[in-house]
Amino acid sequence: MALNIQRDEHTGTDTTGHEWDGLKELNTPLPKWWLYTWLACIVWALVYFVFFPSFPYGKGYIHGLLGASTRNDVMADVKGFAAERNAVMSKVAAASFEDIRKNPDLLAAAQTAGRITFANNCQPCHGAGGAGNPGFPALAAGSWLWGGKLEDIQQTITHGIRSGDADARDSQMPKFGTDGLLKPEEIQQVADYVSTAFFGLALKDAAPASIAAGKEIFTANCVSCHGEKGEGNRDVGGPRLASKVHLYGGTRELIVRQVTAPHMSVMPNWNGRLDTATIKSVAIYVHDLGGGE
Repeated sequence: MALNIQRDEHTGTDTTGHEWDGLKELNTPLPKWWLYTWLACIVWALVYFVFFPSFPYGKGYIHGLLGASTRNDVMADVKGFAAERNAVMSKVAAASFEDIRKNPDLLAAAQTAGRITFANNCQPCHGAGGAGNPGFPALAAGSWLWGGKLEDIQQTITHGIRSGDADARDSQMPKFGTDGLLKPEEIQQVADYVSTAFFGLALKDAAPASIAAGKEIFTANCVSCHGEKGEGNRDVGGPRLASKVHLYGGTRELIVRQVTAPHMSVMPNWNGRLDTATIKSVAIYVHDLGGGE
């Protein structure tokens, strides 16, 4: 079917021959600036196709004559950053804690590395900012099981607690209830004594006689680890009871449960996963959370 091409009497431009409801389409030519821009884009696309990476094929892609690759650029930057980090962290590994404290650059690097490593590895158990979780110590509270000096913290991080490492921290609380070492009523008496003497709980149903009996049982069975005044014993990892920070909770029911069948958490030994410099950095970060000694 032939198109009815006509010249529009108003504009002097030919029509395309298309007409809809009496409206005729003008065959208006494109502006030259737009046409030249379009052609320039085509030329640029062809040049880019030749010199730079472009279309994929199979498992590869056209690399281009220049071999440009943002992936390679990023990997080169990563290697450069890693080299710079290794140079600084090697100094952290070789320096003592005292020397690191005296060097602002080393201290800043260690604090940054420690903060990142703590967030990636330690925060799920010890909480954000070292706030702690049930069964996992609050590192910012200063209630240390094995000591809060930098060297103590480094030792704990390196070898862990009950981790299976040859030098791991290790402590065991007897199962006074499940092993039949104490009778249920004796465990209740100990809980009464610990609750009132160390936890500061006002127990309405704790008779003075029960508290007195609990003190005798505590003295005979618990003092060696927890101390006569509930001060704890860091030599064996015995928690401090005379504190407002309690590893497994501070209610009477939780005390009874812990004495009956104690929970004993495990901390991994990080010496198989983190290098010496990173472990020292984590120790510095943990120490700086506010509970360090």
